[in-house]
Amino acid sequence: MAAPKKGRSASAQSRPGRSLALILIAIAALTGGMFASGNTTPRLGIDLAGGTSITLTAKNEPGQPNAINKTNMDTAVDIMNRRVNGLGVSEAEVQTQGSDNIIVNIPKGTNSQQARQQVGTTAKLYFRPVLTTDVSGAAASSSPSPSASSSPSGKAGDKATSSSSSSPTPSASATTQGRAVSDALKADSSPSASASTSASPSASASVDPATAKLQAQYEALDCTDKAVRAKAGSGAKPTEATVACGQDKNSSGQWQKYILGPAEVAGTDIKKAGAVFDTQSGAGWKVTMDFTSGGSKKFASITGKLAQNQPPQNQFAIVLDGQVVSDPSVAQSLSGSAEISGSFTQTEAQDLANMLKYGALPLSFKESSVTTVTAALGGEQLHAGLIAGAIGLALVIIYLVIYYRGLSVIAIASLGVSAILTYVLMALLGPAIGFALNLPAVCGAIVAIGITADSFIVFFERIRDEIREGRTLRPAVERAWPRARRTILVSDFVSFLAAAVLFIVTVGKVQGFAFTLGLTTVLDVVVVFFFTKPLMTILARKKFFAEGHRWSGLDPKRLGAKPPLRRTRRASAPVDTKEA
Repeated sequence: MAAPKKGRSASAQSRPGRSLALILIAIAALTGGMFASGNTTPRLGIDLAGGTSITLTAKNEPGQPNAINKTNMDTAVDIMNRRVNGLGVSEAEVQTQGSDNIIVNIPKGTNSQQARQQVGTTAKLYFRPVLTTDVSGAAASSSPSPSASSSPSGKAGDKATSSSSSSPTPSASATTQGRAVSDALKADSSPSASASTSASPSASASVDPATAKLQAQYEALDCTDKAVRAKAGSGAKPTEATVACGQDKNSSGQWQKYILGPAEVAGTDIKKAGAVFDTQSGAGWKVTMDFTSGGSKKFASITGKLAQNQPPQNQFAIVLDGQVVSDPSVAQSLSGSAEISGSFTQTEAQDLANMLKYGALPLSFKESSVTTVTAALGGEQLHAGLIAGAIGLALVIIYLVIYYRGLSVIAIASLGVSAILTYVLMALLGPAIGFALNLPAVCGAIVAIGITADSFIVFFERIRDEIREGRTLRPAVERAWPRARRTILVSDFVSFLAAAVLFIVTVGKVQGFAFTLGLTTVLDVVVVFFFTKPLMTILARKKFFAEGHRWSGLDPKRLGAKPPLRRTRRASAPVDTKEA
């Protein structure tokens, strides 16, 4: 049973070159990818490269005087962090200042305009039934031309295009709309409700005051004015009917205005959202949404009701922050998923999906100030930190050379490989996941020097212990490795666990330190297993190390080695048969 095990051990010892070739190929591939991508230097954080600082001030919502509180502010900070940072390592800082301000620091190299939109947009999404719609500036009409259709799977069509139609007299048309809106509001929960009621000028008497007020707002609404579009329907609760403008012009180049019923489905009912390109129709980018189980039921209920109505009350409006993004018509009950389509660019679709995915802000904010941050102070601190790191590295190398002599070559080469892998990965992770190198991250890289050197020392000391027991170098290396490996893995696991906990429970710059520490800890395991151990196995075959040269660091005499462990048969003494 022992013979096969010995054969496997000899085979493993005779092929350390494979591990060395593997890690060298990986280094070459990563370095080639770095140069091919054009990102040959790590992306720097705001403290090293400068950037943009945005101050956002919370605004009180109508009817919610106590909305600005610590809970809502902390929730807003968390959502903004997730929107801007994605994985949390791009080093954009989001933190509260005082009771109603949030400071957002965005590093240089980030699209600050896009980031400003991400953090400042409330992203409150509602699905509201359309009660009436018309082109802004045209005579009011309750029967616009048919809008884009929605597929049975729940996919919303392109943004609806509506045109005004003539009516006998403006007053009669307005009265008809008032009655239609009133009927729709009263019968909103009834599947058989229809807004196709005919009316005459005398019908205005039956229109309640709330509907009359809403109708007056609708008639006065001028969606061609940007300021009016931004404030249309502001202050309306989700349970109330409201007026709104289209976010963009319709296909005819005109602005659409709407009277919308109470919200039936909210953004909180969305389970996930994503931006995809419509390859089938070639219509461009769109945002897909999957509902929760409760949201799917709500969506099926409202579309089932709308499918029985006449245009335009068979449409539902997808309203984002008070503006209608899309208004598809419905032919049957839909559930499960929906789409927001239109003239989106890739960036716009991804931004919208990102905001819907991470949720709406609990408060509305306005930009109080936008300033540019210089990197002068951070540059000085980086210079001082690099000097400190260089001094620390030099001291480690001097210690290795003096104490381990020839073995220091292996340690220094391993440190070099670890440094190359760390640099290349930092350069690649910048554009890949938004990683930015800041001062705490530099500190994490400097601390990693000690962690990596500690792994070499554990391995070398295990080898020396075996030599002290009287073993030659090659068996000593193979016997020392399992024990050293166990110690190295336990030590690195503890370091990685500490870095992971620190990364999870902190935000901002401290996450940069934790991420770098965790990355270099993983690289330490890779380097020790695929470079340090195979290189030690190869050098153990060389005469300089195998014979224990006094400058090899493995001189048996200097280590106080015992005589070689050899089993010798003692000469048998003559036996006296009489004594026996």
